[in-house]
Amino acid sequence: MFHDAGNGQIGATDGRARPRRFELREVSVERAGRLVLDDVSATLPGGSVAVFGPSGAGKSTLLRLLNRLLEPSRGAVLYEGRDLREIDPLELRRRVALVPQLPALEPATVADNLRLGQRFAAVGRWLRWGRQVGATGADAAGADRDALAKLLASVGLGPEYLARQAERLSVGEQQRVMIARALALDPEVLLLDEPTAALDADSRRQVEQTLTRLRRERGIALVLVSHDRQQVARLCEWVVELDRGKLVAAGSCSEVLGRVGG
Repeated sequence: MFHDAGNGQIGATDGRARPRRFELREVSVERAGRLVLDDVSATLPGGSVAVFGPSGAGKSTLLRLLNRLLEPSRGAVLYEGRDLREIDPLELRRRVALVPQLPALEPATVADNLRLGQRFAAVGRWLRWGRQVGATGADAAGADRDALAKLLASVGLGPEYLARQAERLSVGEQQRVMIARALALDPEVLLLDEPTAALDADSRRQVEQTLTRLRRERGIALVLVSHDRQQVARLCEWVVELDRGKLVAAGSCSEVLGRVGG
């Protein structure tokens, strides 16, 4: 079953919402002589999209195609109508930021970890949220702290976390710092590879609330890998379902999950 998503806008939230649409055209990925993805054609419209299916379905492989951490063996992946191979990988990864399944923070303060994201952003774009261009000395330090605090506030953490050592945070707090670091890039899309898989129920709820708030307040598109049917129903509007590397279904959350049942 394959359905086009029309104009690509679902769950539009504010004036900044744009289509941010991915298309996979007859995409196959072969690794070690095995087809991980097999002739997949699908549309991932802007909004909140789940890549859903059991373990080994090819979900994480598909996600990594969307910012060129992997390249297709055959076929093409497009973003807003443009072949990804025409976009510089570094620029693409600023616009389409990946948050991995397990936190991967440096053994440093939270502030230093957030600055890594800022440094990856293009000159003139990093610290867009609060930095005073040309500020020096105490003014620059204050602007830097304000910008970092805003990043943390966007994921529900207070400014007191800036001085804390990242490795001493709970796993749930680390995952929210990972999301904040990705937000330092001012991305259009967040790619999330089972971001709550290692979390307890309370931490999972906090991360899900963070993602819902980012959709509502910032209009950031989400592509979420999950095998958790209930989580997909809570967070996503569109579902691409895979099984053993093949496309099984693509459509609205209610349509696809209704077919899955349960």
